[in-house]
Amino acid sequence: MLRYLRFLFICITGIILLTLALANRGAVDLRLLPEGIGSMLGISSGWSVPLFVVILGSVAIGILVGFVWEWLREMRLRQAAKQQTKTVARLEKEIAVLKDSNSLPPQDEVLAILAEGGRK
Repeated sequence: MLRYLRFLFICITGIILLTLALANRGAVDLRLLPEGIGSMLGISSGWSVPLFVVILGSVAIGILVGFVWEWLREMRLRQAAKQQTKTVARLEKEIAVLKDSNSLPPQDEVLAILAEGGRK
């Protein structure tokens, strides 16, 4: 059922994007700098592209900037989680070593006598 809903969503989104592209086919001039500043610097090149390319390109760039921004924002959280994972692994190894050392009989005679006395 979820597969069909996802397919339906993709189809509807595709139809909307196709309609947007067909409705905005007119060419627009896309320039890097305003004409006055570009002529002063000697950079007066521009491109003539369909309007839907500008619209969809702007949306794509906005999504990309949002993803990068969120990735950078969560970087410290990922680092803290990694540090905690290392700490947990170190403590689990330490617990295993302590359990193994407690299972061995005491090496000292006094401790062996005390251990025998406590077990009776």
